[in-house]
Amino acid sequence: MATSAETLKSTADTYAAAGGQAFKDAVEKSLTALNEINAQSKSNLEAVVASVTAAGKGAESLGAQAVAYSKKSLDEHMAAARSLSAAKSVQEAFELQTTWAKTAIEGYLAEVNRASETFAASMKETLTPINARVTAAIETFQAAR
Repeated sequence: MATSAETLKSTADTYAAAGGQAFKDAVEKSLTALNEINAQSKSNLEAVVASVTAAGKGAESLGAQAVAYSKKSLDEHMAAARSLSAAKSVQEAFELQTTWAKTAIEGYLAEVNRASETFAASMKETLTPINARVTAAIETFQAAR
């Protein structure tokens, strides 16, 4: 009987040691995973901040462009109005109006193209940090498989 009790105690001790080691390993894996999640969250937050900052700069740039174009356009309209009021004939007024309209349309189209380029560059800069985080998340998930 003594050997059965010793065998039972030995088996219980082995299971207890294995269980303790398994628990310790699980806790260590959990802590490692938690640290990785924290690092990922920090990187994600930094990417969002960088993205929002870039979007703000892009909006500021577009706003400044719009204000500058509006001022320039108003000055050109005023100059055109002065020229029209000084016209000596209907023919001269028509030519001045035609020239001004052509210049105004060309300027507007150039401004639209410039704003489109600024917007595209801003969107690219805004999305770059987010795209990097998505790529990192995909790589992390693929590595975990």
